[in-house]
Amino acid sequence: MLKQISFVFFVFFANWCIVGVNSGELKHLTNELEIKVPASEVWQLYRNLGFSMLTAQKLKNSIQGIKVLKGNGGVGTVLRVTLVPGNSSYTEKFVVIDDKKRVKVSQGLSGDCLAYGCSVEIVRFDIIEKSETSSIVKFSIYYAVKKEFKAKNPKPIQFLQLSAAAGQVAKKFLESKHI
Repeated sequence: MLKQISFVFFVFFANWCIVGVNSGELKHLTNELEIKVPASEVWQLYRNLGFSMLTAQKLKNSIQGIKVLKGNGGVGTVLRVTLVPGNSSYTEKFVVIDDKKRVKVSQGLSGDCLAYGCSVEIVRFDIIEKSETSSIVKFSIYYAVKKEFKAKNPKPIQFLQLSAAAGQVAKKFLESKHI
């Protein structure tokens, strides 16, 4: 619990310092998925580019492609995800990869709700050990809405839905290796 609180404080403080967002202005959406595979194996897929590349390969009806703009999957890596139809895209930067806590955080740089009224978008994956043979993937999006867009109340729903579908792809892939 203390680890969770300290990380949430980090996200709020970092956002306030970087973009002037008051922590009370951050909203979040969360989705959880159980995978019947040890957390250490799930983490190996999620911690670097593996999850993104698997998702692009399996969700061709939603993702046109993923391009690595910078880096090799570690902290500082920048990805551009191009969606179909309409070729909209989302660009993100990996800002935290914590192997001990199994936490990966990326910051949206452009696209998704940043394109229609959000001032910040932070995506977080927590891989939580449920048992020796099962884990929970907790996916959270933290975002803030620009004052001039508050009445429209933009949300990163498309990204959340895509991430839920990507989670199902990862679950099927990982569990099929354990049959």
